[in-house]
Amino acid sequence: MNKIYNPKRESWSEVLKRPTQSVEDIEDTVNGIFKETQAGGDAVLRTYTQKFDGVTLDSFVVDLKEIEEAQNLVSEELKASIQLAKGNIESFHKAQVTDKVEVETAKGVKCWQEKRPIQKVGLYIPGGTAPLFSTILMLAVPASIAGCKEIVLCSPPNSDGKINPAILYTAALCGVTNIFKVGGIQAIAGMTFGTESIPQVYKIFGPGNQYVTVAKQIATKYGVAIDMPAGPSELLVVADDSADAAFVASDLLSQAEHGVDSQVILVSTSIDFLVAVEVELDKQINLLPRKRIAEKAMANSKLIYVEDDKTAIDLINEYGPEHYIVCVDNEDFYIHNTFNAGSVFIGNYTPESAGDYASGTNHTLPTNGYAKQYSGVNLDSFMKSMTFQKISKEGIQEIGNAIEIMAEAEGLQAHKNAVTLRLNSLK
Repeated sequence: MNKIYNPKRESWSEVLKRPTQSVEDIEDTVNGIFKETQAGGDAVLRTYTQKFDGVTLDSFVVDLKEIEEAQNLVSEELKASIQLAKGNIESFHKAQVTDKVEVETAKGVKCWQEKRPIQKVGLYIPGGTAPLFSTILMLAVPASIAGCKEIVLCSPPNSDGKINPAILYTAALCGVTNIFKVGGIQAIAGMTFGTESIPQVYKIFGPGNQYVTVAKQIATKYGVAIDMPAGPSELLVVADDSADAAFVASDLLSQAEHGVDSQVILVSTSIDFLVAVEVELDKQINLLPRKRIAEKAMANSKLIYVEDDKTAIDLINEYGPEHYIVCVDNEDFYIHNTFNAGSVFIGNYTPESAGDYASGTNHTLPTNGYAKQYSGVNLDSFMKSMTFQKISKEGIQEIGNAIEIMAEAEGLQAHKNAVTLRLNSLK
């Protein structure tokens, strides 16, 4: 990892730069595949599945037989763990259900807000170097609670034309309605336009590599909403001498093993602690099966020393981490002054892994600094707020004259007339 001591504020943007390609570097590729998919449907998906996944498929649809076979391949121990996690995620997201908001804004003017589910949602589940069946829990569980009618899942097949059994087991457990063996840009394009096999959806959820992230952004140009620009995973830890260096090193490596374009950062007011963590990183990384991936990610990562807590929190808010671990004596200061983070993990015994799997919070979070303006996925991500109003005769008399005056001032005579006619009918 790169060690940086007391970086000047004017250099922070460079120090905190993510190891990602710009949209421009990828956009041409994505646009090309989108246009081909829009015109050619399944045939184009089949071509790119062969090109990128190395397999030719007669059908993209996962049928009931494949799901049943997959269930038999998942150990009872893993099934129990998935079910435990599902229960906690359900508990946390059910608690987010809100009642109808109803107000009489003026006498005879009743306004209210109700939430309705997004009817058709698409879930993208990475299945390459790490088959993220846990992401299905994070997306399909709140989608089901929200009442989404169609939950479409796309995940890339392996060279045998199969999807990881744990992905299929979890999808069936969580009420996914359609599963397709399609990955990458072509999967996002398929859900954007609809093909002979894949239904068109209204909103697409899920993480992915930089190509998937850009594909989701391009999808918005065609009228499809997305959860957020969720790209390569990242973690920032702020820690001092009260933290356990071994724990912190393990957290940094847990994110570094996601992918070569992941980034982890440690910010500390203690040089001695930075050194201790560096020693632990060298020990632990050699024990990882995904050592090579972690090593490449660590090359993009930083150990940053700053002199005081105020400087540290300013730097953290400037970065806006996806995952953010706080292991310091002055815990309350950091919690109360953090404004830009996807999900916060507090204390020595709260690893980021808990949020990834089983504590109950959602792990689909804004990356690449988008925590400054985006929330992580939650129950409301799968719903729309709709407003309603009902105005009585008394109500239109109460606010009608104000509407007439305002409409006339804007030069919108028909708007005024719509009220005037009603008022005159009541005289």
